[in-house]
Amino acid sequence: MRFDKIYDLVIEKLKIEIPTSISYHNYQHTINVLEHTVYLAEKEQIANSSLQLLKMAVVFHDTGFIFEPRSEGHEQRSRNFAQEILPKYGFSEEDIEVIGELIMATKLPQNPQNKLQEIICDADLYYLGTDNYTKNSDKLVAEFRAEGRQVSEAKWCEIQVDFLTKHQFFTETAKKELETKKKKNLIKIEQKMKNLKKQGETSKLQGYVQEYLMITFGVLIAAIALKGFLVPNHFFDGGVTGLSLLIHELYHVNLALVIVLMNIPLIVTGYFTVGKTFAIKTFVAVVLLGIVLQTLPVFDLTHDKLLISIFGGVFLGLGVGLNMRAGAALDGIEVLALYTLKRTSFTITEIILGINIVIFSIAAFKFGVETALYSCLTYFAASRTIDYVVEGLQAFTGVTIISSESELIKYELVNNLKRGITIYKGERGFLPETFEVSADCDIIFTVITRFELRKLKNLIYEVDPNAFVFANTIKEASGGIISRKQHH
Repeated sequence: MRFDKIYDLVIEKLKIEIPTSISYHNYQHTINVLEHTVYLAEKEQIANSSLQLLKMAVVFHDTGFIFEPRSEGHEQRSRNFAQEILPKYGFSEEDIEVIGELIMATKLPQNPQNKLQEIICDADLYYLGTDNYTKNSDKLVAEFRAEGRQVSEAKWCEIQVDFLTKHQFFTETAKKELETKKKKNLIKIEQKMKNLKKQGETSKLQGYVQEYLMITFGVLIAAIALKGFLVPNHFFDGGVTGLSLLIHELYHVNLALVIVLMNIPLIVTGYFTVGKTFAIKTFVAVVLLGIVLQTLPVFDLTHDKLLISIFGGVFLGLGVGLNMRAGAALDGIEVLALYTLKRTSFTITEIILGINIVIFSIAAFKFGVETALYSCLTYFAASRTIDYVVEGLQAFTGVTIISSESELIKYELVNNLKRGITIYKGERGFLPETFEVSADCDIIFTVITRFELRKLKNLIYEVDPNAFVFANTIKEASGGIISRKQHH
């Protein structure tokens, strides 16, 4: 009777108070472990008095998740809760101590000191040797991710292989009935890990091919911009490319050679400031650009200065942007700015601006103000094109919404717009006329593409015309629903 009362109390508490993010260590897990404990105790011929203590320990062994939904330290929290509840039901200090030690025995790595502890340890990990292994493993990794642990599928396989390899059952019953199936589960996970590794290698190779194709295509477009627009009309760009064009015009040095030589020191700098992969890709891109410029003849596509400056900038920006998306750089000005940043108080933007002012000033002095102004337009067109190429037409926008109808808006965002949301707890009110009046509210934050912004605003204002909405551009976003939508 005493056990039934405590069982009902704890199970109900587990059902109500453990967060839904705890997908494995929930009340159902406790019920399953209790069933396996009773079975193992019967097979191991444990006395009824000892069985009652085992059952009590099982009921409490994961209650620590009620007080903090994290794996770390949950055994001690569970023990503390048992020590608080059990005296009210007439358990002796000796029995409570035994129950507490049984709870602590489930802590990983398991190291049971007696038969009862062996039984609860085997019951707690009983699933390792059953057909339910995969199902429970999926619940467990979901729980880990909910805690904020970054566990990929491949990493989880690696963790499980290591765990299954090192794990051992302690009771003779578990060894006899579960060990064979556990080994089969281990083989399955090892095979899955091999398959994921192969897929990863294939995907990595495909990624390399795509990146270098993008670099090649970007180089060709940039070469067309230089040989078809800028060079024949004596226009300039900013950055290292602009400086190379300036040297080419002033001293009639081979443009391909100048661009390669100007970028090599920056590639070396990039090796130390950015990384080896970046430096290799950039070297390939710059050398390829030099080869294409050397072999591609000069051809004048138009004599209209406005078209030259705009389309020359667009084509050049497209080429540079494609290389940036592939992880390379056709123009090492950003690397130079990054290097200078560490040694001055100027920002990267200020450094790049300063370099470009010098380039365009020299162009104005040597080739006239008109040429310099058209070159500025070229640089502007190139910069804007790079932004679009790098960020994408679907550049992300962060939207914050404050409304008295937050529940309805949350529902619409998740179920109709299919967007994930984050909720901040705040207060609204504090108006000049009624400063003392305020109310708790949910501040909603979501991330959408720029194409979805109007749809989002319409949706919000249909629910609450007085909602306060503000948006800001996000340079980069990844993970969560965003990643899943991009993959489809």
